Amino acid sequence: MGAFRESRWFRLVWIVPAILVALFLLVLAARGIRALPAVQSFMRDFPGESKLPEGAPTGFPAWLGWQHFLNSFFILFIIRTGWQVRTTKRPPAYWTRTNTGLLRTKNPPVRIGLHLWLHLSLDTLWILNGVIFFVLIFATGQWVRIVPIHWDIFPNAVSVGIQYASFNWPTENGWVNYNALQTLSYFVVTFIAAPLALITGIRMTPGLADRFKRFDRVFPLPVARAIHYPVMLFFAAFIAVHVTLVLVTGALRNLNHMYASRDDYTWWGAGIFAISLIVMAAAWVAVRPAILSSLAGLTGSVRR
Repeated sequence: MGAFRESRWFRLVWIVPAILVALFLLVLAARGIRALPAVQSFMRDFPGESKLPEGAPTGFPAWLGWQHFLNSFFILFIIRTGWQVRTTKRPPAYWTRTNTGLLRTKNPPVRIGLHLWLHLSLDTLWILNGVIFFVLIFATGQWVRIVPIHWDIFPNAVSVGIQYASFNWPTENGWVNYNALQTLSYFVVTFIAAPLALITGIRMTPGLADRFKRFDRVFPLPVARAIHYPVMLFFAAFIAVHVTLVLVTGALRNLNHMYASRDDYTWWGAGIFAISLIVMAAAWVAVRPAILSSLAGLTGSVRR
């Protein structure tokens, strides 16, 4: 058993230098490609932005900053609890819904692990936050900033990718218009990955899975599981890349855009971001079995 653990940690330790070597080779390749005359001509024709329609909103409203924080908070703990559900053989306790009042149904309540209870509870809050987000972006016109409307978004995205990979950053002006790669990324997260996570999660939810058996032919449960996990990995990878680029491509200005609704280099956004990290860290520490059992006990019975 000890040898197995040592072998596993040995493989994990080698991941870091392997990533660094791969990153170094990627930068060399990107710089070599960028030096080619044909590529330079291509990047002049497609510098990295796709034109927005007339009347597109400029800047970020305050509600978008709150949405960003709440979404970050929920998705962090959704990923954490999802990983716990996947890797924990025996949860610290089990929760059973109270089958009374508005919650009364014909089917008997389903017993689920405490990690899964928190995962589903956070999913509900994340969905509610997402519904508010969708209503507001379409009501205020912010949707045009994250939905591609011109085909040149794709060659511009390739151009931006080469610029990022060569460590010669594209000119950032997210206050007015995202670059093409940002637009495509945010579109995929908002309109593809999030709905996939929702649909597959609902298909896998205990108590609902049996009711959806008639969909087994078109949407089998194993297919939902096979999609749900990679979507979680996608979100984790997106967050890592997103946070890294926010910090290395002009942290003060980017954080002001995201958290303070202003386009300058003051420390307001960084301060709000720091407070949000403290809140997340405190919540991370506070999410313990004893506290979770107390919270879960408000809506059902908790047993070990």
